[in-house]
Parts: sequence; structure tokens; C-alpha cells
Amino acid sequence: MHRRHKKSGGKHKNRNRGGHDTAAQRDDDEENRPQGEEEEAEEQGKGKGDADAPQQPQFQGLTGPVEVKNSEIMGRYLVASRDIAAGEWILRSLEPLVVGPCQGGRPALCLACHVQLGLPLRLGAHCPRCGLPLCSADCPGPYHAAECALLVAGGATPLAPDLLDVRPDLYNAIVPLRCLALRDADPEKWAAVNQMEAHNDVRRARPAIWQANEQLVVEPIRSAWRLASRFSADEVHTVCGVLEVNAFEVGPQGCSVRALYPAAYLMSHDCTPNTSHADDAERRLSVRATLAIPKGQPVTLSYAYTLQGTLRRRQHLREGKFFDCVCRRCSDKTELGTFCSALICPKCGEARVLPTDPLDEASAWECVACAQYSANAASVDLLLRRLGDQAEAIDANDVHEFEAFITKHEKLLPPCHYLMLGAKHSLCQLYGKAAEYLISDLSDDMLRRKRDLCQQLLPLIDLLEPGLSRLRGTILYELHAPIMVLATRAFETRSINKKDLQQQMRRVAQCLEQAAQILALDPEDSPERQMADAAAQALVQVNEWRRQIGNNQKC
Repeated sequence: MHRRHKKSGGKHKNRNRGGHDTAAQRDDDEENRPQGEEEEAEEQGKGKGDADAPQQPQFQGLTGPVEVKNSEIMGRYLVASRDIAAGEWILRSLEPLVVGPCQGGRPALCLACHVQLGLPLRLGAHCPRCGLPLCSADCPGPYHAAECALLVAGGATPLAPDLLDVRPDLYNAIVPLRCLALRDADPEKWAAVNQMEAHNDVRRARPAIWQANEQLVVEPIRSAWRLASRFSADEVHTVCGVLEVNAFEVGPQGCSVRALYPAAYLMSHDCTPNTSHADDAERRLSVRATLAIPKGQPVTLSYAYTLQGTLRRRQHLREGKFFDCVCRRCSDKTELGTFCSALICPKCGEARVLPTDPLDEASAWECVACAQYSANAASVDLLLRRLGDQAEAIDANDVHEFEAFITKHEKLLPPCHYLMLGAKHSLCQLYGKAAEYLISDLSDDMLRRKRDLCQQLLPLIDLLEPGLSRLRGTILYELHAPIMVLATRAFETRSINKKDLQQQMRRVAQCLEQAAQILALDPEDSPERQMADAAAQALVQVNEWRRQIGNNQKC
């Protein structure tokens, strides 16, 4: 399925993580700022990381064509220091400051190398020094040493593996402890962590978040692990906040981890980002431009899943990332003309039931086509949660269930709705790869279905993740196969002539060329890079077929 690199956190009241605004909020600030205030803000920003100040190098990892802007009005954020071309690397191979298990503790990972462990943990291998779960007692993985040394020095009884079987959420304490260990073990990295925002004031005002950290992180570290003399409760809560606000979720599906990186945390959020990021096997992070970024423009990424509707994205950003997004997409009820949150009107049948104010969750939904139907916000929210739960419950490899979901809800959700897009995205990958659905075994109807799904997704992706996005690259790769197989089958049965075959092969070559161009930008050990290599090899063969077909036509 679509790989997602998540970044958690943000800034309260439309402010972004790291103390900077969303791109849209900055535009509003600039427009409404009184004359002379900009100069004053810039002066205040100097010495705090402003792009023009000599202190710029204090931001670790900031070596690409970017600079930090900093003011009381706009906070800290990255902008292009020169014109950046689409596909150009912006940040390259950033080493993680800290890396470890995601919140929730599932799947359970070896704490030394982060491979997935079998359950129950009590029957597996454990560290002979501290007792925490590993893939083998002598695993050479580099990640476990920090917490192990602290636990042994404190003489604590660690979280027992049988307890982690019952309470996997206690894994939440591992990465905060690794952060705290940097204070004494690596002051330079600790200084980088301390540059990041924790937003303790915002988080403390949310009892559910604060109390969860108290029970799952502060108490284990200070009491169960006997480290109260080393780390105060405020210190532990602060690193929890730093992680919630700034951590990326990286790694392959099934073994994802969360990590903190220098410099990358300074990127602004936008629901239509101009960058993409990827990590390699060592969890080094790289960021590249998906669109051309003019000098002085913000460098952005999305902290939310782009194939989600505005209501869900904004809820996710507010609840987990502590800010309200007012970007161009969120502010537009049509979501840039995609209508990917629209519902079908029961009165006129048009997919034009939209929120009257997309930035106000309490606003009513009305049909903008006939103006004869409306629904209150609570009922729409309940409906979308119910349908979203149904979609999430589908097995990731179940073609039949995804198709059934689409059929079941097609009178309520239009083809462009984000829940439909998610199902279609899964299907366009499953047709041709899933058991009993290999590409050579697909009927012509199934091949046409795969082709049509890809073609339906592409124009929407070009609006929601424009440019050289990974999502566009993978869909183009998926599209080439049904076009090629359908064309060759049709030619073999003499349903099309050589001219038609040549035309279809040209389409195949275009898909492969664009897919290879985009996906080759990903790390060498990534699935996307492997797809790029396969696309490049297939392109050579397709071009040879096209040459042979052309020669035969001349004869």
C-alpha cells in the first residue's frame, strides 16, 4: 500500500511545529501586518536562527538550498535560499538523533535492530543485562545500548516481557528514554533536541495526552526504572512533547519506527506539499522537491495523509499535532476542485453536498447544486467515522472486500470521495500482485478495471500531490501493465492492427519513463527504487518491441 512518512505535532492556534506557521497562515500575517512591523519582527528574529544571521549554522543538518526564517510573527520555518528545481535534493541523508518503536508497541520490535518480533514476547529472546525483548540475546543492533546502560546503572527491574505482552503501550517509554540518554551521552545531539518545540503548555491543557504520558512514560522511567534522581518529571514530559511535535514515522510497513531528525523538523506543513521525503535502511532521511520552489518560498511537507478529506485531516492535525490548518486546500470546500469530501445529494443526485465553511467543523453541509438538501455537521461526522471504520477493517490484501466497499457505498460516495480513492488505490496495486490476481492470470475485464482505476486516480493525485510525487510514480508504474497486456492480447487475436499496437506501446513507454524518473529518486534499498529499476528494464524491452513493430510496418 501507499507508504506514508508521518510527522507528528504542530503549533497551537494555526501555528506549526517548531514555532512556525502554515504556509497559508504566513501569507495572512504578511498581508495584515502593519507597515514597519516586518522590519521590527526581522530585527527581533536575529540571533534566534534568522536566515541572514550568522547563527544559521547552529541548525544541524542544514546544508541544502534552504535557510531558516525567524520572527515573532512567523516563527521558524524553512524557505528556499535560491530557486529549487523539481526533483532536487533539499536535505540529504540526515542521521536520526534518536529512533525507536512507535507509540502503542505493535508490532513488537527488537529493541536492538527493530526487526519485528513474534508474540508472545515472554517466549522470545531477551537482553541478558536488562531483560528487554530482542530478536536474539546477542543481537548486534545499535539501538538498545542507551536504555540498557541506564537500566543497569539504576539497578531497576525493567518492563518484563510478559507485561509488554499485556500492555504493549508501555513500549512508549523507550524512545523518550533514548532521548533523555543523549543529555549525558551526546551533548551535541541533546542540544539539537532542545532546539525543538515541545508545546508543554498546549499539551498540559489536554488531560488525556498529559495523563497518558504520565502513566506510560513518566512513571515507568522515574519509578519502575528507578531513574527519578536522573530525570525530573518535567524533563520526561518535555521529551514526550518533542517527540509528539517533531517525530517522523519511518521505515517499512510492519516495522515502522519513529525518529527525530535535525533540520527536517523546521519544514512547514501544507496539505498540498512541495516536497517528498524518504528514509534508507539506516533510517537516514532525505527530502527532495516534488515541485519547483522559487527562492524565498516555504519548503513544505504534509503532516497528514493526502488521500484524506479536509474534515479528517484537520481533526488529525488538531488532535495529534496541536494546530488548525488553514492551507489553500483546507480553506477550499471543493479541495482544489477534486470534491474528494463531497457526498451525493439524495435530492438531485449530484455529488455536491459540501460543508458551508470547511474551516468550521460545526458548519452545516449543503448541496451547492440544488440547494434543496442539508445535513448537520454531527451527522456527517458520524457517517464518515462509520464508513472510515469499515474501510480500515478491510484486510489489506482482500480484493473482493475493497470492491464490495465501493459497490455498497456508490450511491452515497462519489468516485472522487477520499474513502473511494483509498479503496481504489489499494485495488490498483492488488490487481496484478495479490494471490489469485497475478497480472498474467487477470481476465480482460480485470485488466480494464486496473487500468481504469489508475486513470481515475492520476488526475486527482496531480492536484493533491502535484509534481514528482511518489504516489504519482507508483500509479504510473501500475498503469503500464494493463495497457501492455490488453494491447498484446488484442493484437494476438487481431482485434487491433500494428498501428494501434504501436500507439498503445507508446503509452506504455510514457508510463514507464515517468515512473522510473520519479521513483529512481528514492533510496536504493526502498521498494520504490526497486520499482524504478524494474520500470527502467521494462522500458528498454518495450522500446525494442516498438522498434521491431516499426520495422515490420515498413516491410
